[in-house]
Amino acid sequence: MFGQRLRHARRARGLTLADLGAKVGRTPSVLSLIENGKREPRLSLVEQLASALGVPVSELLKKQPPSRRAQLEIALEQAQRDSSYTALGLPELRVGTRVPTDVLEHLVALAGELRAQRAKPTATPEEARTANAALRGSQRERDNYFAPLERAAAAALAKAGYAGGALTQGMLLSVVAGHGFSVRFAADLPRSVRSLTDLRANRIYVKQEPVGGHSPRTVILQALGHFLLGHGTPRDFADFLRQRVEANYFAGAVLIPEQAAVPFLSSAKDRRDLAVEDLVDVFSVSYEMAAHRVTNLITHHLGVPCHFVKNDASGVIYKAYQNDGVVFPADGTGAIEGQRMCRQWSGRQVFTAEDRYSPFYQYSDTPSGTYFCVAQVDPGSGDAGYSITLGVPFDHSRWFRGRESKIRTRSRCPDGDCCQRAPATLAERWDGMAWPSARAHSHVLSVLPSGAFPGVDDVDIYEFLDRHSGD
Repeated sequence: MFGQRLRHARRARGLTLADLGAKVGRTPSVLSLIENGKREPRLSLVEQLASALGVPVSELLKKQPPSRRAQLEIALEQAQRDSSYTALGLPELRVGTRVPTDVLEHLVALAGELRAQRAKPTATPEEARTANAALRGSQRERDNYFAPLERAAAAALAKAGYAGGALTQGMLLSVVAGHGFSVRFAADLPRSVRSLTDLRANRIYVKQEPVGGHSPRTVILQALGHFLLGHGTPRDFADFLRQRVEANYFAGAVLIPEQAAVPFLSSAKDRRDLAVEDLVDVFSVSYEMAAHRVTNLITHHLGVPCHFVKNDASGVIYKAYQNDGVVFPADGTGAIEGQRMCRQWSGRQVFTAEDRYSPFYQYSDTPSGTYFCVAQVDPGSGDAGYSITLGVPFDHSRWFRGRESKIRTRSRCPDGDCCQRAPATLAERWDGMAWPSARAHSHVLSVLPSGAFPGVDDVDIYEFLDRHSGD
């Protein structure tokens, strides 16, 4: 993107490569390599180029294309690397200044249609589950802490003048505006998307109500994160999943900034009063996001290993992470999602608690050790009701609020005798005398949605953008 912005600024000032090279002491060939993205300039050269062109350094370093034409040139370059295009065996098309912009529009549209015609399900269910397991392994290797994403979030906040505390609506809009985007709330946003970004107008469309448990603030930051993190059209489901997780991480790191959260958590640890719900109150976020954010920071900064689980009342796991040795139920590929957790774990026990929407503290003895867990049904999860659990090994329970809990269960899972098979006397009494009518699960027979962005209806989003293009 730097090369595109450099070329745009140079041409806008009527300079040739030779002209600009003379100003900064570089040969035209070197500048050509930089403009074509084949060489990364040092910061000192970036500063020289900005000075020679009379623009701020930040203008050259922006992640967005400098113009619609530059955006089209990038899109065409990416399209020519796509397997659907290379399979045609055509020579590379180099775009010069004499190629009209409307021709580029047609070529990019044709390339997109070609890719759509060749689209197939992004992955089989087995491939998707394997990709999920691999991503979780990557998170575990890094203790779920990703320094580049933390830096990106910190830079976005600094640019908007963030000084601390919960991110206000005004500060959120400043963060977005600082990167050239605006926000529009739209009641008719297509059902297949959380947000939709118009790259011509640099406008992010969202709904005013939560979508899939995500607040509008979170959805806006997820959308912005894709662009600030340099995401392109996903190559496959694994790439799509990685981008989604990175965008979610970025949103969490902006709403609960590392610079504010780490001192807060450290102080709470010193007082032996760590609690997820305190982050909810201080930073005005959902319980799920607060628990996620704790997993990002608590091992890297405080040396506390942990695990996280999101499950429904029947115990089906939707998300999970661990670096503390706890053993989740898993299939042959190592995938956890869709497995049913032990009924003795706190994530299921909380649904029988007198107040499921308050923290439920429990110690669980398992084959891999004893864990202290805090579970709560997220009030923002709607009628379905999802439990969010944060757990740590017994030795680390001393840092947490609720450690005096007397509730203790024993789990032998994955041994089926623990909770998956009925006690012998009960089974003998009812064996052959029960005929359940199972609830139909149509998704079991369905394939994963096709397209680079699984499940997104292109017709809906294009019609939406057409309707709002004159706003």
